[in-house]
This record gives sequence, structure tokens and C-alpha cells, in this order.
Amino acid sequence: MTKPTVLYNGSCPVCRTEIEHYQKLDRDTDRLAWRDIGATDQAAGCGVGPEALRRRLHVVDADGRLLVGVPAFARIWQELPRYRWLARLVDRPVVRPLAAWLYEPLAAGLYAWDRRRRRRVAAEAG
Repeated sequence: MTKPTVLYNGSCPVCRTEIEHYQKLDRDTDRLAWRDIGATDQAAGCGVGPEALRRRLHVVDADGRLLVGVPAFARIWQELPRYRWLARLVDRPVVRPLAAWLYEPLAAGLYAWDRRRRRRVAAEAG
């Protein structure tokens, strides 16, 4: 069976730090595949453009479904022993919309900050 694949923005220092934490927890179980889309324009073959992939966390589950934002986090947490409780909590009907409401502005802010940062780095290099 194919492992769920996490598509994350490794060019964003905040995003990368969180994903590295999850990767460390996954080392023993190796239940997730990890794909850094932050440093490339490759859209990871999932029908989503590179900027949309950088904007929010994405997971392609074992059945090929694309999960975005809070559902993507919940899918990761389901595979990590210390986070399974959080996946169950976020999946509750009352909590799910609240979590999405909190995630969206946070993700938008991180994306805007990373985009400005990438432009600045590119301008300094070129």
C-alpha cells in the first residue's frame, strides 16, 4: 500500500521547522512520505500549481485523495503516535470548522511572508 505523501513548503523556515519535527517522529514508523515542493516549480503531479502547493499544507493519501489545510494536518497526525489524539479532536464536527477558521489566516500570512522573502533572496542573488 502506498504511504500518504506530505507536500510541504520547505522554503518557508516556519513550515520547514514544523515538518522536520513531524519527520523526526515518523522515523521510527516510516508511515509517511515527504516531498518538499518549496524549492521547486514542480507541481508534484497532483494537478495543483506550485504556488497553491506553497500556500497550504497538502497530503495525498494512500487512496490518491488530495487533502488540504486542516484535513492534511489531521492525516499526518493520524500516523504519528504522539499526535493521534489531536487528529481525533480536529476531526470532531464542532472543532473542524474552528480549526480551519484559525488555520486559513495563519497559512495566508506565512505564505505572504515566505513569498516576500523568496523575492528578496532572488533579487539579492540576481
